[in-house]
Amino acid sequence: MNLSIVIPLFNEQESLPELHAWIVRVMQSNNFSYEIIFVDDGSKDDSWNVIEAIASTDKNVKAIRFQRNYGKSPALHLGFEAAKGEVVITMDADLQDSPDEIPDLYTMITTQGYDLVSGWKQKRYDNAFTKNLPSKLYNYVNRKISGIQLHDMNCGLKAYKNKVIKSIEIYGEMHRFIPVMAKAAGFQNIGEKVVAHQARKYGVSKFGWSRFINGFLDLLTITFLSKFGKRPMHFFGVLGTLLFLLGFGVAFYLGAYKIYTSFTHQPARLLTQRSSFYISLTCMVIGSMMFLAGFIGELILRNSSVRNNYLVDKKIN
Repeated sequence: MNLSIVIPLFNEQESLPELHAWIVRVMQSNNFSYEIIFVDDGSKDDSWNVIEAIASTDKNVKAIRFQRNYGKSPALHLGFEAAKGEVVITMDADLQDSPDEIPDLYTMITTQGYDLVSGWKQKRYDNAFTKNLPSKLYNYVNRKISGIQLHDMNCGLKAYKNKVIKSIEIYGEMHRFIPVMAKAAGFQNIGEKVVAHQARKYGVSKFGWSRFINGFLDLLTITFLSKFGKRPMHFFGVLGTLLFLLGFGVAFYLGAYKIYTSFTHQPARLLTQRSSFYISLTCMVIGSMMFLAGFIGELILRNSSVRNNYLVDKKIN
């Protein structure tokens, strides 16, 4: 099968028939073998009934429905589990992503050798203050922290090799950072393509300001786990040791200086009257706690069932 098209949705009953018809036109004009996987994230409107009606007339349509609203990441996770196509395309159900982009995305994966291609909505039809400006700042921070030079990390329109989506696990709100997770898994050939963005035709946006704060925290989590997830002592242990040595060094100096002044009968303040003494004690305490955190992390990892899970690219004999 050439393509799996995974579409997470929440309350998009008006757009679904038009989106399905548009995708089918593109698939048939390019002679693709395909499947369309709708994942209904607990919609409260008539979305599921619309999907059932579509599936009854198109054998290429598959669908999953959540009992309640869990979020986009769980919806993509189940969609990825079900996907069987050589190339997997994700897109939103609100008609702001154009299915006409699919053939070029497919070619970039199959012919140009990309592992993942992310859409770049260079011209957006969203509110400039609530979405466009925050999105630009958000993507700038992402590029600096992750090192992945994508202009639109969170674009819903993406293409993947099947192996990529089977090698990563997304949860919580981590769908924003699939390129970061793919890179951490060893897929380095990540590209982007300028894609058309259309004004929302039906309904309203489901995302608010909170996603920017949550997204930044998720990015820090993924960055840490990708670098130190299998060796926590290398982060906590090193940082804790440095803090402890810094605090111990300052405390040793203060103590030695106090002894020296007592022998030479020079006036000197008590150690407890010096702020640097308390700072050094704080550094030693925090350093010890961080070292213990790394040690506990290593103990937890040693007993983890996934401690030796590694992705193998190729084998000979």
